[in-house]
Amino acid sequence: MGIVSRISAALMGVPEEIPPELLRQFPELGRVHIRRGGLPPRIGGWALGRATVAAITLRQWVFLAPGVPKRASLLLHELRHLQQFEASPLFPLQYVWATLRHGYHANPYEADARDYAAERLRVPRT
Repeated sequence: MGIVSRISAALMGVPEEIPPELLRQFPELGRVHIRRGGLPPRIGGWALGRATVAAITLRQWVFLAPGVPKRASLLLHELRHLQQFEASPLFPLQYVWATLRHGYHANPYEADARDYAAERLRVPRT
């Protein structure tokens, strides 16, 4: 791996595929593009007083921290954030404001993403 590739991977992570079994079960996850590592999970973690977060969504990209498994619950949660990005160009500012007002766990966008993932997991699959 060359120096440019190493710098790119350190900053923006490396692309990874969604496991085929998850795509069969939840085809909507096909809209998500995964990258492993990079600065985004670290910056998200620093904002919350941690070393990293498990995942962070920036538009259609979901950045997973190293070692975090690709679980349906997590990817569906992050898919909801992708949808929130699409719903409003101001979503990043709205999300930060909601976190400042309510805290991370009580942030209405986080609650919505948790509820969305839980509901998708409850729906029987064929």
